[in-house]
Amino acid sequence: MSQNPNLFLSVGKQIKDEYGRIIGKVASFALTPSGKFDAVFIEHGDGKFLKRSMEHLKFDGANVILISKIKSQTSGFCDQIPLLWRKNQALKELSEKKKISPELYEELHSSFDGALTQLKNEAQTLVDEIDKEIARHANEIKELHYALVNLEIEHEIGKIDDQSYEAAFAIIQENLKRTNMEKSDMELTKNKLTNILLGDTPKTAEQEKNETKEEIPTEETSTSDAPELPEPPVVVYVKEIGKAGI
Repeated sequence: MSQNPNLFLSVGKQIKDEYGRIIGKVASFALTPSGKFDAVFIEHGDGKFLKRSMEHLKFDGANVILISKIKSQTSGFCDQIPLLWRKNQALKELSEKKKISPELYEELHSSFDGALTQLKNEAQTLVDEIDKEIARHANEIKELHYALVNLEIEHEIGKIDDQSYEAAFAIIQENLKRTNMEKSDMELTKNKLTNILLGDTPKTAEQEKNETKEEIPTEETSTSDAPELPEPPVVVYVKEIGKAGI
């Protein structure tokens, strides 16, 4: 693959995460002998360098966004686990149709099963890691709320002037917004990965077609099973009696 000169325009540019936090700057790229971009070298604010795979990066012109490692790994598991599951199912069907020998079936089935088990174990480890991240974000949100309350108290008793208060308030609110977004993102990522581990694999076209047929009611069932309409309400008009008529 030939080099893409547009990526080199990102060298020296700021790199941010998905939530707008500045991570550092793009220092350089690592390329394979064939010219394929393999990784990026990032200079962090503290001067340290980090090498990240290109699959964790998103390029939008000269803008570079660092995708969460957890989300990148989750995406990989959500692609690989259902694919292996479908391959195993296809292998089973071929065996039932006598299109492959029992010996070959057992060998391939064992291979697919082993790979699937390994992927599921790795995915479960990632779920545990996501749980820790969710807990960390929840604690950070709690601390930010404490910071906000303390800021309000000090401002209320006059120890912090209005200008400093407004600047600090904006900083805390922005961090609350980002942390809440990240926590929600991690929760959605966990649900996605958990569904895959529980076997919530994509349905085949044939399965969806059959389910659609079952859901369409016939004319006979739709009329016989229709609920009876309720009796119309009885309205009673009461004449108001004045004091004189009591």
